[in-house]
Amino acid sequence: MSNTNMNSAQNLAQEKKYKKIITALSIIIPLAVAALFGINLRKLGFDVKPLTFLPPIYATINGLTAVLLVAAVLAIKKGNRKLHEQLNTAAIACSLAFLLMYIAYHMTSDSTKFGGEGIIRYVYYFILISHIVLSVIVIPFVLLTYMKAKLTDFEGHKKIAKKTFPIWLYVAVTGVIIYVMIAPYYS
Repeated sequence: MSNTNMNSAQNLAQEKKYKKIITALSIIIPLAVAALFGINLRKLGFDVKPLTFLPPIYATINGLTAVLLVAAVLAIKKGNRKLHEQLNTAAIACSLAFLLMYIAYHMTSDSTKFGGEGIIRYVYYFILISHIVLSVIVIPFVLLTYMKAKLTDFEGHKKIAKKTFPIWLYVAVTGVIIYVMIAPYYS
């Protein structure tokens, strides 16, 4: 067997292993978030302070994620693969930080109800629902895109990245928009 065939077989085996992990994470993460979202430590009798300072921080992290994603695309268009990889890795780290802070906030604080009326209420809920749905859908896309790059399948990476980028960017930007729209109703 030639070196090329052996490397190809190894990559296929690695990809198969990673796809199992990606599938598991794509199911576990949304289920864990949904489960933890429903747990309020204060209502369970724990003496914890509400982490009400977190929403502007995690909204800023969403904004930073959007900037990192755009910068990553610009970097690869200029041929800077290393910077592209670093920016995307930072975007993944930001998304993870957002997720952890979001869970911490909701486990210690009461949910804030949107108080807008009329057409703005429908706009808010459209943005919120599309944001939530796409935030779940984007998980496997991000992980598959990252895996393709790590396994040096740059054609596969580029192909899936064309789908991943707009979804992830939408989720990041709408996260900021949702915060701006609901911020007046935080107590």
